[in-house]
Amino acid sequence: MSKPNYTGIYNMVSQNNFEEYLAALDVNYALRKVVCILKPSKHIEHDVNSGEMKIKTVTTFKNFDMDFTLGQEFTEDLGPVDGRKCQTTVNWDGDKLVCVQRGEKEGRGWTHWLEGNILHLEMRAQGVTAKQVFKKAE
Repeated sequence: MSKPNYTGIYNMVSQNNFEEYLAALDVNYALRKVVCILKPSKHIEHDVNSGEMKIKTVTTFKNFDMDFTLGQEFTEDLGPVDGRKCQTTVNWDGDKLVCVQRGEKEGRGWTHWLEGNILHLEMRAQGVTAKQVFKKAE
């Protein structure tokens, strides 16, 4: 079975439990409030043959770029959320992209999956789970 191609621009349509997730990451109150009102878009370039991916999260506050190759550990700059860095690996679990982040927060990571033109993002840290849902732009 071939893996899905995540390439596209996706606009956020909903989020759940995001402020609690940011609190679990020790993001200060004022920054949490700002980040929670943003409506980010995800700009994803995915080369299914090489496994190279570029995910750019775009907001009116700050943008966040993540370039990586599936299965290869890299140092991720967590910039717009908490200014920290961690060791990150993104790999396939079936047709889902699963990220494991090793750093100062236990159980930190995320999972992306597609259902038609809907992109799901589940984020985890310290036993707290948040979810964002994005719709692919036409």
